[in-house]
Order: sequence, then structure tokens, then C-alpha cells
Amino acid sequence: MARGARGAQGPRGPRRSRSRARLRGAPVVALLLCAVAGCGSSDGSGDSGGADGKGPEKTRITVGTMPVADTAPLEMAQRKGFFKAEGLTVRTTTLSGGAESVSRLRAGALDISFGNYVSYFLAHANKAIDVRIVSDAFQSAPRTHAVLVPKDSPVKSLKDLQDKKIGVNTKRNISALLVKKAGKAEGATFDDDKNFAEVDMPNMETALKSGSVDAVQAVEPFVSAIERSGAGRVVADLGKPPTAGFPIAGYAATASFAEDNPKTVAAFQRAMARAQRQAANRSAVVDTLPEYTKITADQAAQLNLGGYPAALDPARLGRVVTLMREFGYLKRDLDVEPLLVRAGP
Repeated sequence: MARGARGAQGPRGPRRSRSRARLRGAPVVALLLCAVAGCGSSDGSGDSGGADGKGPEKTRITVGTMPVADTAPLEMAQRKGFFKAEGLTVRTTTLSGGAESVSRLRAGALDISFGNYVSYFLAHANKAIDVRIVSDAFQSAPRTHAVLVPKDSPVKSLKDLQDKKIGVNTKRNISALLVKKAGKAEGATFDDDKNFAEVDMPNMETALKSGSVDAVQAVEPFVSAIERSGAGRVVADLGKPPTAGFPIAGYAATASFAEDNPKTVAAFQRAMARAQRQAANRSAVVDTLPEYTKITADQAAQLNLGGYPAALDPARLGRVVTLMREFGYLKRDLDVEPLLVRAGP
């Protein structure tokens, strides 16, 4: 006879069976109680905040980025544990430009994304996306944004490029707008469709060598890389007047994500503000760049770096709207203030 059968007939058999049943049922009861109470994971690695309601609503987020100097603080926040300290697990995905940032935010493939302000404001004005800017990222400085031509090109100025092709990472974004403004100061005019061709930043050097474009509008570290290789030379520094200190890019989310996840956004903002402040120390940026770009430490030390604002300033970002209006990117004025999500406590 089986042991289970003998135990059932013994004087203590029924009591043991009831005890085992209670033990088997205990995990189920615990799970039910936990579900009702809203228990979180003990390590904070789940998709929702802790049981105390103080953590981020969404602890795992996907953030769009690009391998440029502008995003150094994002990499710093990731590698130095600033996001982790705020209860966030951040997964990054590399994008080609502002247009892709907008489309992937709209599709829900990204929670937050790096992108240029021109693309974000244009998409918002055209009702392609209800955008919210959650963090500043970068502003220009001398030689952070430049137009380069092949080293042996006869081109001497932007005026000489008026009837030629200029490679930009995305049409109708910050790259084209900076070229237009700088060109206007030299008496040159550029048409978005006729004068600009889309070329990914990493492929700009190849495009110059092949002759598929006459010039490229590159950013660091690509400006320095093209010069260093001998493939091109700077013909216009877009980090100087009339576009000196220009607001280039920030981090954005959809309005619905920002409204549904205010604690998540605030946590992201705190981590980024901490990293942006540290980026004021040039050595911190130089040390970070080789970790996510294809440049060496020695090359990073020679790069031209811009500014990393730690707070969103509607007056400063208004410069972008003014320039967009000047060149017809916006048909009517756009109030930046309602689009900014101010940093949480």
C-alpha cells in the first residue's frame, strides 16, 4: 500500500492533509493579497513604481539617442548610475535624426527621445505629435556645427554653395535652418528640396569623398573626424554669429506620456539635470565620448564642445521659433511655454 494511503487511514492523517492543503494554498493567498495591495518588486526593477507610491510610475523606459557630443550627459547619467538612483532602468536606442525621433515617439516605440528643437516644434505645429520637452540637451558653440566641403573644392563660402547639394542628417530640421540663417548673412538663399540631401552623420565623410554631395552640415565628433582624415575642410562655422549659442536639441515625450507618468518624467529630469551640470566640466564629457562613439580618447580631447543647459528656458528656446518663422517653417507663432515640463522636486 502506498505511503499516502496508510497516512490517510492513521489517526493523524486527515490533520496532515489539511495542513498540506493550507501550505499549498498559502502562496495563492499571498499572491492575491499582494495583488490587492499593489506590491512592487523588491529590487525596484519592475515596470511600475513601489508600493509606497513614491517611485516612478514606469521604472523601465526606452530613450532615443544619437552618437554625437550633444548626448554625452545622457551617457553619463546611464554609466554613473544617475538613472538608477532615481529608480529608473533606461534602455537606449540609436536614431538617425529628428524625424525618426518624432515618428517613434508617436508610435509609442520610445518613451522619451533626444531630438532637435526644430523637428519637435514643427511636428507639434503640424499636429503630427503633441510634444512635451522634458529636458534641455545642447546649445551650439564655435565649430560644434559646421559646413564642410571636400579639401580640394573650389568653394570658399556659403554663397558658392547656393546652387549645390548640401548633405544634412534630416531635411527641414536644425541643420538646414542653421545653414539658411548663416547663408542669408552672406547673401545666399537655399531651398529645402533643391539644396539639401539627407545623409546620416556617420556617412557624411563617405558622401564627401564620393561626390554625392558638394558639402555636408556636420556636428561633433564628425566635424573633427572629417578634418582629421583630410576628407574635408570647414567653409562655414555655424557656431558663430548669427547662430552663436543657438539652442540645438532637447529630450521630448508625448503629452500623454508626460501626463500619465509625471513621477517617471521628474525622475528622468533630476538624473539629466545632474548629468548636464557635470557636463560643464569638459573632462567629464571628454572621458565619456569614447564610450559611445567611434573616437579615441586622444581624439575626444581635441573636440569642440558646446553648452549643456541644466534647465529649460522658454525665452532661450523662443529663438528657435523666431528663426523658424523667419524662414517659413512655421506659418504662425508658437508659444513654447506650454510645451515645457518643468523639473519636478
